Amino acid sequence: MEILPLAYDSFGVRSMCTLVSFKNLKIMIDPGVALGPTRYGLKPTKEELRALELCKKQVMKISKLTNVAIVTHYHYDHHPYPQDEEMYKECFSNKIVLAKDINKNINFSGKRRGKIFEGKIKNLATSLEYADEREFEFNNVRISFSPAVWHGDVGSKVGRVIMVFIKSGNDSFLFGSDAQSLADPLALKWVKEKNPKFLIVDGYPTIFIGWRLGEKLFEAAKGNLKEAIEAIDANQIILDHHIVRDIEYKERMKDVFEVAKRLNKKINTAAEFLGIEDFFLEAWRKEIYEKKRKIDVDTYFKKFSEKVSLKSG
Repeated sequence: MEILPLAYDSFGVRSMCTLVSFKNLKIMIDPGVALGPTRYGLKPTKEELRALELCKKQVMKISKLTNVAIVTHYHYDHHPYPQDEEMYKECFSNKIVLAKDINKNINFSGKRRGKIFEGKIKNLATSLEYADEREFEFNNVRISFSPAVWHGDVGSKVGRVIMVFIKSGNDSFLFGSDAQSLADPLALKWVKEKNPKFLIVDGYPTIFIGWRLGEKLFEAAKGNLKEAIEAIDANQIILDHHIVRDIEYKERMKDVFEVAKRLNKKINTAAEFLGIEDFFLEAWRKEIYEKKRKIDVDTYFKKFSEKVSLKSG
């Protein structure tokens, strides 16, 4: 099993797009790429727009090689915008699509976007299966889906997501899409039950603490993540997405990193996992506007593409 992050917040865009590869099967999870519409009251920089363009090209290029596409929920950093005909065609044509059920455990916005998604892919995909709490097997690779868990804290207004567990032989991988440090106890329970050897999980959106979210909720989510790290076999953990929009995230999550260190487990961003520097363009947006930070997007993505090409074969 080969795990390859293709578009993540640590690459300068909002996404968790990931390729999972086997000899005879390639699975694309959440082929969507977006930018934060405003940050510090500012619109995306030209550097972010260039990163968006390059990440989308990379996702579409790799998507051509895949057999299965998974969509864990209907936010536009996890599946394409409706008007993006090219991305829909490249990511879903002739694919088996496994997606969040639009008929249960979903909010109004998710249901509406899900219906649009269903209509967009009906003439592209080989098939569409709603996957909540189901299992599928392809070429001796088993793909299991969680019950719908909250997108962050229990009762979140932005709805629910499904998590993905992939197992083949002794290899196993769990993708905790927008579970925000496993804030929902059901998400933690499912991760512990599956006990993956490799974990990717969205980190808590610490930029909202004291504004939209309370300190107690954050501490509870951190406690869940620490419990998972202690309980599961995974010694490689990617923590990315919402969390890295906060420049101070490592200090806020210091106790989580200490738990991992004590257990000789690695917590990396997607960029660090690939062996390249973090590219926190959204968090750096104000500095870039004020010309306090100089960014060379094309040079960065040249290095990124070389890493992806080597790993994707």
